[in-house]
Amino acid sequence: MNYKVRPVHADEWPEAKAIRLLSLQDPVAHLAFLDTYEAAVARPDSFWQERVAGAAEGAVAAQQIIAEGPDGEWVGTLTVLMEEAGTSDWAGFPVERRQGHVVGVFVRADHRGIGLTEVLFDAGIDWAWAQGAERVRLIVHEDNGRAQRLYRKVGFEPTGVTVPLSQAPGESELEFAMERRSDR
Repeated sequence: MNYKVRPVHADEWPEAKAIRLLSLQDPVAHLAFLDTYEAAVARPDSFWQERVAGAAEGAVAAQQIIAEGPDGEWVGTLTVLMEEAGTSDWAGFPVERRQGHVVGVFVRADHRGIGLTEVLFDAGIDWAWAQGAERVRLIVHEDNGRAQRLYRKVGFEPTGVTVPLSQAPGESELEFAMERRSDR
């Protein structure tokens, strides 16, 4: 595989913006992201600069991992947000222990099925463990079977926690988590 997987750098916000906008145009974006292309494209450059700086190499609260193809083009990304015990998460649920929260998982369709997503997950999970996470979790839409299969493949298991989606009454997301393994 001639791909480079690495943390994003703060000055790469234009590339981060471009891959985010591309991800929001994916056919399952409505199931995978709590954002829309229309909202994202309307945000000013300052939003993207701050967002990327907060998850760039060396950041401790979040890390965006990217995959560059053989020609240097960004073809995949995921971000891990650190959540602290004693706080509440984005849905208002209490965070009981230090954990990583994987968000923004995307690989371009023409680069799927070659193991690249697994490599992105390995890098993101390793970063979370290095930050002292006791577990890593993610939230996936109940109807996004493709993502659920991938998350199981990379070691995540359903926890039984269901998060209702306020913007889509009657729909919910499911929590999947990976506990810190004793061999780490």
